[in-house]
Amino acid sequence: MVEFKQATEDDISQIQDIATKTWPVAYGQILSAAQIEYMLDLFYSAAALKKSMESQDYIFAINDGVIVGFCGIEHNFGSVPTTRIHKLYILPEAQGLSVGRKFIDYITEIALERFSIKLSLNVNKFNSAFNFYEKIGFKTVKKEIIDIGNNYIMDDFVMEKDI
Repeated sequence: MVEFKQATEDDISQIQDIATKTWPVAYGQILSAAQIEYMLDLFYSAAALKKSMESQDYIFAINDGVIVGFCGIEHNFGSVPTTRIHKLYILPEAQGLSVGRKFIDYITEIALERFSIKLSLNVNKFNSAFNFYEKIGFKTVKKEIIDIGNNYIMDDFVMEKDI
């Protein structure tokens, strides 16, 4: 059974652990090892996570008592009734167990409580997660290239889902 729990600053090391285990699997065929290391430090250092926790809710997915993933979401993103999914990662060994779908359902419940009318996220154009999001009703609304420094970019689709 999948349950969800709010994460706090005390949980930063758990978030970092999940990120370091999922990123090489999610991005190993897409990005260089150097870029993955750079991005993990950029987005998942303790300081970066503390800063993002000021505007995002971090939530753990717990399957049969074990934390198997996390998300970072922001309500009223862009001052419109949209809940933005900034991060959503499931440990490789828990993928295929419907945890991702249940996570999206849970995020949708929270979003509706906050009067959101849609969910929004970015996904790398070459990430297989794109197919998952498309299968559960997300639509590509635009392409976006983001310069993240150190001569690296994020080459993404912006996807949305009405709720």
